Amino acid sequence: MDVALVYNVKKEENSTSESDSQPSSLTQTTTRTHTQLASGVDAYAEWDTIETIHAVRDALSLRHSVSLIEADDNAFERLKSSRPDIVFNIAEGRFGASREAQIPAILEMLNIPYTGSDPLTLGICLDKSRAKEILSHYGIPTPKFTVISSLSELRVLNFSVPAMVKPLFEGSSKGIFNASLVRTTKELEQQVQSVIEQYDEPALVEEFLPGREFTVALLGNGGDLQVLPIVEIKFDSLPAGVNPIYSYEAKWIWDQSTNPLEIFDCPAKIDERLRLEIEEICRKTYHILRCRDWSRIDVRLDKNGRPNIIEINPLPGILPNPEDNSCFPKAARMAGYSYEQMLNAVLDSACKRYELL
Repeated sequence: MDVALVYNVKKEENSTSESDSQPSSLTQTTTRTHTQLASGVDAYAEWDTIETIHAVRDALSLRHSVSLIEADDNAFERLKSSRPDIVFNIAEGRFGASREAQIPAILEMLNIPYTGSDPLTLGICLDKSRAKEILSHYGIPTPKFTVISSLSELRVLNFSVPAMVKPLFEGSSKGIFNASLVRTTKELEQQVQSVIEQYDEPALVEEFLPGREFTVALLGNGGDLQVLPIVEIKFDSLPAGVNPIYSYEAKWIWDQSTNPLEIFDCPAKIDERLRLEIEEICRKTYHILRCRDWSRIDVRLDKNGRPNIIEINPLPGILPNPEDNSCFPKAARMAGYSYEQMLNAVLDSACKRYELL
């Protein structure tokens, strides 16, 4: 089968885009430093490393003919001219709240099959407030929240600090720092102002849940949907004195492949009742938001130990190196999938939906 892998590559690593005629341009490796963070270079945090793009290509190439198409200004014409049998989509996009939906929308316009969720689901899940509104309608527990576009709106906050302050339309812990957990009104105002100014988008202010945190990988569709082993985030592995949240620093600065944190338990050490409760809430969330083929869902327990949905990731991170602590591959390995088997299982799920198998 002719498969096109559509991607965005981290630009701080590589200023040359790859095309079919230039397969050697993806040759550098990733370096994550505090200098990059401090200088504001988290614009590409959601995009994939060269190593990941190569690994996905190589995995799919075990069974298919794979071409590479960067999700840039030329993507539409390249997809229109090449017309692959199916696209394996890992493109996160760059601009706007609909950026994750842009490549799938192009593919639907061209009537080309693709992996993963459709543009509507991708747009809703990236807008954290819209996803939470839908889940609340269906009775799925999620922390109380409000969307703040200016500091004057903070007076309508219907819950008290401590609270989490996040950019409304970001992923990969972008914009979620150790300082995002605020405990005073002054900290709340400062963090909201920082988000609005730095990201030019509203801030999501969310009730802070004090319990344990988990992330759950799901693979497949309908009756074939699998909930992979649950991953727990162990906050006691973080540096002393920092907040118990999975921040940008925790994901990209303190946790390095050369010195990885022992931050995850997979499978999570939880009793059967809680495991089933988490699995059930994630299955419901997956179906309610109409996720397809795969997704990773973040869950946190409230003060009563009740699971709440805090975020849905229909384009989950898939770093290939086990030392990089990427949660979807970690859960898949625990379920018995190699990295290559995991990615081909995602592709097979999409092919089955389109009746290409």
